Amino acid sequence: MRCSKMGFVRVSPELGLIFDPMKGVVSEQRADVVLFTFDPVYERIEKMDKVADDLVNQLVPDNELLSSYARRGKASYIAGLYTNIWVGFIIGLVLSFVLLLSMAFTNPATFEIVKKALGGA
Repeated sequence: MRCSKMGFVRVSPELGLIFDPMKGVVSEQRADVVLFTFDPVYERIEKMDKVADDLVNQLVPDNELLSSYARRGKASYIAGLYTNIWVGFIIGLVLSFVLLLSMAFTNPATFEIVKKALGGA
């Protein structure tokens, strides 16, 4: 983490002294040394760090997402829960129907009951 948002502080412009807050050193400002500020780079790295954390948070249904509304952290969890309940119910009905049909066609007595239930003679 950086201590300040500026690259250096001019201590004395008349004497050419600068203070580097990252190293905690006062040094001489020279014309042959090029000074770069990494503030835009740090801002982009912080933004990319938030995006990377958001990608990891998408794997867990309880976490808040970066661009979602407030207090919507468990929306994916609840939606998945209800979806799985309905899908399980439908699969259970289909399997029960297949089991009933297999029992009806393997046993002649059960087949007669199904035939009467459907309105057959």
